[in-house]
Amino acid sequence: MTNEHAHGHGHGHGHTHPHSEGIRRSYPPGVIGIHTLPADHHDGPWDSMIVPAGTKERLLSTALLVLRQGRLLSNLSGGPHGLIVLAGPPGTGKTTLAQGLAQAAALRMAPRGATTLVEVDPHAFPSELLGESQRAVSKLFLDTLPELAARRPHMVVLIDEVEALAVRRSSASFDTNPVDVHRATDAVLAGLDQLRARCPHVVLVVTTNFIEAVDEAVLSRADLVLKTTLPDVETIVGIIRGSLEELAGQWQEILPLAADHELHVELAKACDGLDGRRVRKAVLAALSGRPEIALSPGLVTADDLREAVRWATFA
Repeated sequence: MTNEHAHGHGHGHGHTHPHSEGIRRSYPPGVIGIHTLPADHHDGPWDSMIVPAGTKERLLSTALLVLRQGRLLSNLSGGPHGLIVLAGPPGTGKTTLAQGLAQAAALRMAPRGATTLVEVDPHAFPSELLGESQRAVSKLFLDTLPELAARRPHMVVLIDEVEALAVRRSSASFDTNPVDVHRATDAVLAGLDQLRARCPHVVLVVTTNFIEAVDEAVLSRADLVLKTTLPDVETIVGIIRGSLEELAGQWQEILPLAADHELHVELAKACDGLDGRRVRKAVLAALSGRPEIALSPGLVTADDLREAVRWATFA
């Protein structure tokens, strides 16, 4: 298991996309999206993510090794599980990074066929009835994902908030029925092993806001654990500049603000402690500070940005 750290920032916690495979239909339990990649509407997040040097290369290489060589490596005693864990506080870009990774990998694998991105929401599994959640998890790993992978040359699976499925058994409270906790986590572990055995070319990317809550046996199966953290001031400077450059692409009058490095540093210092999503939201909020700016965003000023940041950090 390899551990890496990244200062990430996201555009938002997006599970779904407007373009999905075929006509919108009823998905199997837990699956909330199936997308064929590469696709133009998935471009952008990967390139806009501000992370330490080498982070994207390590992520992409880990995924490509499994997508391309997974079958050949499956007989090794320590072969890859195809599991990548992205762990960190909310707003640090885990889901955006995962979705961007799928598109980046799909672009590299395109000469050998399309890549399918399957998005899974663990909260979509039934939990009211005893054992229902475990059966649904088993069906996902033993039936649904292998069936999808069998018809596709490459597949990346994204599971957000995996701690909802694989609770750390060693710290499970007896007040929350630890027998059910063990059963659900056992189902995930068995599912990971079976998926590796049957579909060694599938990449599974999972995110967690609380890595301490994820079972140790799940983490030990990971080929890469990447820990995202809140952005430092230098990273926030880049986020602010990038956000303003995006706005300037729509309203050229904003170009001077996008080029004002001293202003970016001033705003970044005021935003220190915010996650990347909130920083981007603060920049966008400057366009709604006054009615005249909302109608003509090119009128936004440095003072409008300062005021938006003040509101964003008020709490």
